[in-house]
Amino acid sequence: MSPLARQLAALLFCAPDPVRIADLAEALQVEIQDVDEALAELRDRFGEHEVGIVLREVAGGYTFASDPEADVAVRRLLSKPRTPPLSQAQAECLAIVAYLQPVSRPEIARIRGVNSDSPVSTLEERGLIEEKGRSQFGAILYKTTPLFEKLFGLADLAALPDFKAFEPSAEDAEELRSKLLRAGEQRAS
Repeated sequence: MSPLARQLAALLFCAPDPVRIADLAEALQVEIQDVDEALAELRDRFGEHEVGIVLREVAGGYTFASDPEADVAVRRLLSKPRTPPLSQAQAECLAIVAYLQPVSRPEIARIRGVNSDSPVSTLEERGLIEEKGRSQFGAILYKTTPLFEKLFGLADLAALPDFKAFEPSAEDAEELRSKLLRAGEQRAS
């Protein structure tokens, strides 16, 4: 398969909706006729009943779809309830655990400034964090799980982005401080 056809397959695989040829050509920085040729190559490669995936022209664009023979199994798989996305509180707690593990609920609550029992419990139920012993004061310590690494595409925890990259500049920190002080003053009034 040509490099262009492989790139095209990757775009179609990642796109949540059918993609128009013009958009594919723009993304690949090639002419429309080059995309047509790569699509023909994909049609040959992903012909009906070959690999369980077929190339379809749908809604004015192209997309990969499951082979119609797998329709019943696909519907069964996709009918299972999906896990809802993380709430902001859960994401904050997960970030704290990921960067500071092992860490206790009281430490998480102190960092966030609010009770964190519910989001921590939810993260534990979802299998993203787990117990890692107890602190010297008896509090349960938490760490991330292999599922966390898998879902976030991390080879290991060393692959986490450097949190210093998220630090605000001195100007941003001062602006945030000013906003918080003004909000506090308005609340006190």
